[in-house]
Amino acid sequence: VIDGPFADTKELIAGYTLIQARDREEALAWTRRFPNPRGQGLPAEIEVRPLYTLDDFPPSDSIERFKALDGQA
Repeated sequence: VIDGPFADTKELIAGYTLIQARDREEALAWTRRFPNPRGQGLPAEIEVRPLYTLDDFPPSDSIERFKALDGQA
């Protein structure tokens, strides 16, 4: 039996939330509504990352192949 990748449970990533926002400012506004993951009054971090689709990249042969595989071509 081994501990796995997180020997200490404080290192465990417990989950994530996907939101659809018009821009980064709207996404940041959403994070201000989230409960503090560490508890009231404690310092905490919430990461905001963009989620890209194939349409976000410039046209190329590779992108067209991926679109065909995904049924978007």
